[in-house]
Amino acid sequence: MAFLFRPFQRSYNYLYRTAHEKPVMFYSVVLGVIGPVMTIAIPPLRESFGYVPPPAVPSSYPLPNRPRRPLSGYDDE
Repeated sequence: MAFLFRPFQRSYNYLYRTAHEKPVMFYSVVLGVIGPVMTIAIPPLRESFGYVPPPAVPSSYPLPNRPRRPLSGYDDE
């Protein structure tokens, strides 16, 4: 049964050694792995803490429900 866990032990030893010898590369990989995990894990956590998303920003200005009046008094002509 020990042979089943041998690859995990080798991976752990490799990560341990890399963290000491090449910390920049190790932590870059760690942050790179955490990013996609956070995209899946964070939205449910936010909802569980009571976060309510803000209302959507309107994409256009609402037009009034009345006929348009011509402008006067601006001397454009």
